[in-house]
Amino acid sequence: MTAYIPGITETDLKKIVLAIQQLAAGRSNAVGTVTLATGAASTVVIDKNCAVGSTPLLTPMTANAAAEIGNGTMHISAVANGSFTISHASSATTGRAFLYVLQG
Repeated sequence: MTAYIPGITETDLKKIVLAIQQLAAGRSNAVGTVTLATGAASTVVIDKNCAVGSTPLLTPMTANAAAEIGNGTMHISAVANGSFTISHASSATTGRAFLYVLQG
């Protein structure tokens, strides 16, 4: 779920309160989905909310994604401003889909 973001010059108190309520309810714009690249050893995820110091947390959406975690062959190998990289097994397996959230 996405959260409302008031502008820096917002003066409408109701809009500011709405944004705070949504954050307290767990809404965030720092979420997304990624499917690991087939036949490649890494996948780059582009996300404007990612920054050096962010921690990407992945949750498998499919059995193939869960198996990839179980194989112990994947990890976050880089975090940069605007992206992060997942290193993983180079496999012909398709459908290794994950949800992610960025913390920090």
